[in-house]
Amino acid sequence: MAVPGYQDFMYPFLKQLEDGKEYRLQDLYVILAKHFNLTDKDITEKLPSGKQTLIVNRIGWARTYLNKAGLIKVVRRAVFKITDEGLDVLKEPGLIRIDRKFLTRYGCFNEFINNTSNEKKTPEISINDERTPLELIDYNFNVLKNELQELLLEKILECSPSFFESMIVDLIVTMGYGGSVNDAGRAIGKTGDEGIDGIIKEDVLGLDMIYLQAKRWKVDSTVSRPDIQGFVGSLVGKKASKGIFITTAKFSKEARAYTESIEKRVILIDGQDLTNLMFKYNVGVSDEEVYTIKKIDLDFFEE
Repeated sequence: MAVPGYQDFMYPFLKQLEDGKEYRLQDLYVILAKHFNLTDKDITEKLPSGKQTLIVNRIGWARTYLNKAGLIKVVRRAVFKITDEGLDVLKEPGLIRIDRKFLTRYGCFNEFINNTSNEKKTPEISINDERTPLELIDYNFNVLKNELQELLLEKILECSPSFFESMIVDLIVTMGYGGSVNDAGRAIGKTGDEGIDGIIKEDVLGLDMIYLQAKRWKVDSTVSRPDIQGFVGSLVGKKASKGIFITTAKFSKEARAYTESIEKRVILIDGQDLTNLMFKYNVGVSDEEVYTIKKIDLDFFEE
């Protein structure tokens, strides 16, 4: 038989984890292939790009969606375990299939699907979807981007504080600030006094300086107004007018409102903003596929 769609893998994936044990994703590929009686030809069938097999791609997306709905959890890299919510789902009478429509009952899943780069709610694809192919490409691009951003945050939190500082340097320099990596590297993470984590040149000549505060906190943590007030106080002590507060966490509404009410120019970059910038400037990410949409060149056909 042909490789099933990714939604067809969701229920058997979750069912396999029902015993509460930890499973490696690599082992689940084999288990699910046997479940669907896939042939060697099916298992080795690849995407049009030739870079990944269909079964790996589709089981991977089934895993992602189950995880975002809170039915399974990541124990460590590429190792998964069912959650209490997942066990409750399997107890539902008559349940034999899990798909995207089923998962929309979970707020965390809807937040993942709808969290696009422009922060607008994007409707889910349906059978009778009337959007154009270009609109669907844009939709799926944002789903992939959102997944990548969450993986980036997970990876950043696994790294050391010194690596985080170096990463911030790479990002800021790539954005056109700091002069050179060497100049920026000598500044950031070296001062360590009075609430300032680093100083970086705003331009190559260093005509103005930007003071940095970098906090590698848990994603669900919140940077509050007192944290920002402390940073602003440090700027006053340095007679500085510009600062950037970067965190992997989130900022409270009060913290954001405070920065808008003061004379100092303080930019707040939370985890979402940070990964957006990393995505935009290719820091910590690389191109996997590039699709170019062509159109007719009418000028070419002019006689």
